[in-house]
Amino acid sequence: MAENSTNVRARMQRLGMRAVLGSAGVVAPGWVARWAERRFLTPMRPRRSRSSEAVLARGQPRMLALRGEQVRVWSWGEGPRVLLVHGWSGYGGKLSAFVAALVEAGFSVVTYDAPGHGRSSGRTSSLPEMAEFVADVARATGGPYAVVAHSLGAAATAVAMRNGLKVGRAVFVSPPSDPRGGIRAFSRYLGLPDGVWMRMEARIEARFGVRLRDLALPHFVPLFRRVPLHVFHDVEDREVPLAAGEAVVEAWPGARLTRTQGLGHHRILYAPEVVRQAVAFLAEGKPESLRHEVAEAVTGPRAPLRLVHTA
Repeated sequence: MAENSTNVRARMQRLGMRAVLGSAGVVAPGWVARWAERRFLTPMRPRRSRSSEAVLARGQPRMLALRGEQVRVWSWGEGPRVLLVHGWSGYGGKLSAFVAALVEAGFSVVTYDAPGHGRSSGRTSSLPEMAEFVADVARATGGPYAVVAHSLGAAATAVAMRNGLKVGRAVFVSPPSDPRGGIRAFSRYLGLPDGVWMRMEARIEARFGVRLRDLALPHFVPLFRRVPLHVFHDVEDREVPLAAGEAVVEAWPGARLTRTQGLGHHRILYAPEVVRQAVAFLAEGKPESLRHEVAEAVTGPRAPLRLVHTA
């Protein structure tokens, strides 16, 4: 079967860029590092799905003025609050599959577009900044009972918790364990020489006044022994390897891990069985009356999903 011409052109363009950057990285590593840093810190704005837009349209929208940015927020329902946190180049609607199940189970739900993403202001972002806005949105909307976070949003949530955000329970979907892995993957994709990505990493650390190794979750999540965590991660995830989720679970006292198969990095967010288990988990720490309501809300016909292991 002939390969799609668009894919061929995209591959040729990437190969051409890799060749240019490889040569320029030897001649002018500082310039390439600055260019790469800017590109690395600029999220893409993906197309928004109709189903997610329909869920957002049923929520209560508002804008929050936070840290000089305009942050778009949506909310639904009444009850203990659950904050939904999207990942890099995502938007609040990426976790829309959780909204109805949580509301039906007696929770209120809040989600938002982080600055540089979706309908919020800004053009660039980073893990440290995303962590600040997790905490800011949480405080501005009354403080969450629990958080459901995807990908880099999970890492941002963990950093926010390290910095003082109070959370009763957490569900992480496809969490990375170390932000430096994203830099290495980005550099491999562009074919950056070692000297360039190391300069880029140093520039990012200087920009935000952090050491990236200190943002690696296994270094600090052992502190969260009083916060139950359930991680869902697909064995075929090509963006954040399963080993990352396993490392988070191993370091987080008492954490649970459910491995799925065939859902990858994004479809896992829409799997009915993942949503069902996540909502049931969030209800476990609440009063018996609420747990009973959740048990009724999440039972019934279940879509087939291969869960290969739960720990």
